[in-house]
Amino acid sequence: MFKEDDLYNELAFYTLAHPDPAFLHQLAVDAYTAQNANESTRPIALVFALVGLYLHLEKSYSGKQVQHAHIQLANRSKTWPRLPLPAERGEIRIDHVLAADPGPARDALIERWCASVWQSWFENHHVIQTIARKHLKID
Repeated sequence: MFKEDDLYNELAFYTLAHPDPAFLHQLAVDAYTAQNANESTRPIALVFALVGLYLHLEKSYSGKQVQHAHIQLANRSKTWPRLPLPAERGEIRIDHVLAADPGPARDALIERWCASVWQSWFENHHVIQTIARKHLKID
């Protein structure tokens, strides 16, 4: 896991230094969390990551808006469902993202990474949408 941690830290350095106020970092965090979740991942981490991907990809939230939604969720409930883990988590991985040139190419690949990870959790989409509707009052 040390290599994955190094890759995550490298990507975090890139996204945290990114000048776009939309806050690309939150999207990368959510994609990474959902893609790398395992049996020991806390339900709150996985649910928040998947809600973030849902809000971004299906409701056009920016990373900054997703971050605010996470804060709202944290204030609404302390109990989150444990979701079944899919075997596959998307064809794009963090090493693919980091292999892209920094700038527009990498930013576009982060978007595709988010979509790839979100799609891999398709069996849980209804649960995540229900959580978002209930706690965030969105349509």
